[in-house]
Order: sequence, then structure tokens, then C-alpha cells
Amino acid sequence: MTPVSDEFFESLIDDALDELPENFLRNMKNVVVLARPYNEDNPSLLGLFEGVPITEQHSNHSGFLPDAIFIYKDSLESMCRDEEELRQQVKTTVFHEVGHYFGLEEHDLHRLGWG
Repeated sequence: MTPVSDEFFESLIDDALDELPENFLRNMKNVVVLARPYNEDNPSLLGLFEGVPITEQHSNHSGFLPDAIFIYKDSLESMCRDEEELRQQVKTTVFHEVGHYFGLEEHDLHRLGWG
């Protein structure tokens, strides 16, 4: 596929976040979602959650830098044929990494259809 602009890619991430179920959205605190070209340690990764899942945070979990979700543009573009497929893969990846933020395991994410 022809690469999309960074701005367009970030709009796909924003669109995916807008589609998250309300109960997830209202409980997302101290987490940022960032677009990056690729993961330097593992260029084939589509996304990555770095931080402490909510299920492992203590009630006094404050004073820490925000947790981060990275969505990797080059990796996602390389697996997609067109913008519509990219849109769907970005959504799946965002949902997947948000799921990790909430402490969901791989089998839970697959059961929800979040890849």
C-alpha cells in the first residue's frame, strides 16, 4: 500500500479510540497513545503497551510518568493492502493494546475480537 501521512495515521488512532466502549474510555487514566514508525527492538510489532496494567496498580499509584501505548505506522502499513484495511488493523491494534492496559491476557483479547 502507499504510505499515508503521519497526520492521517494519527487520525486513524483517534478514530479507533473514539470507538472504544464507554466503560473503557472513562477508566483510562494516566496513559498516552502515541504513533511511532516502528519498534526498534522488534520492527514487526504492530503495537505495544508499556507500563503497569490497571489490575496491578495500587491505590496510591501516582507520581509516575504516564503509561504508554505505541502504535507502529510502518509495521501496520506493511501488512495492509489499502487504507480501509489499515483503518481496521489500527482499530484492532489500539483495542488490543488498550486491553493490555486494562490487564487483559491474550486469550481474553482474542475472545473479544481484539486480536
